[in-house]
Amino acid sequence: MTDDMIDGLVDRYGAEAMCTALEPMLSPARIARIDVVLAARLGSVVPVLEDTYDAHNAAATIRTIEAIGLQDLHVVELAHPFVAVHAISRGAHDWIDLHRHASADAAVAALHARGFRVLATAPDAPNDLESVDVSTPVAVMFGNEHAGLSDAAMRAADAAIAVPMHGMTESFNLSVTVALVTSRLAARRRAHLGVTGDLDPARIARLRARWFGARVRGLAGVLERVMPAGA
Repeated sequence: MTDDMIDGLVDRYGAEAMCTALEPMLSPARIARIDVVLAARLGSVVPVLEDTYDAHNAAATIRTIEAIGLQDLHVVELAHPFVAVHAISRGAHDWIDLHRHASADAAVAALHARGFRVLATAPDAPNDLESVDVSTPVAVMFGNEHAGLSDAAMRAADAAIAVPMHGMTESFNLSVTVALVTSRLAARRRAHLGVTGDLDPARIARLRARWFGARVRGLAGVLERVMPAGA
């Protein structure tokens, strides 16, 4: 069942009621793990991938950001739709929110509307990770495996940063670059906030209901049977 389908059930039954109904079907350890992860979830550091065409890299990136504790991944689909190999992401795609955009301008506009500063990655940029202001939400755009970021993405960004490299190799693998940048910015953002997670209670409640239902087979039918009549 897709996230959209589960979200529809959350809309129908309500997050709290759905969790109460499903709680007997989950082990206490599973529930505790969900609550610990949600408490550490960070929504104010966001990676943006532009025109990624390698499904293995896409999956590795999903797995990386989920492990770091980021909740959102934005993708810009130009010539290539964003497709991830699930065998590599190892289920990590179930625990993040994926946002798709048709252009860099659309992605940046959506993030600006949510109060984000949007940075582009470029090898010759004058700024580095340590100079990034983490007092406000920050998003970072990454280009594809060969061409890098488009000119449109560079123009749309508020500023550019470089990823430090000290070897003969000219570039990192995409998922490695994302890991290096987002792990450092997430650590600095968490230090600034003084907490590990920053999702608002309403979003946590909704995600909790979605995650409770993510591994329940025949979820819609189960809820029909266990929810009170008229729910």
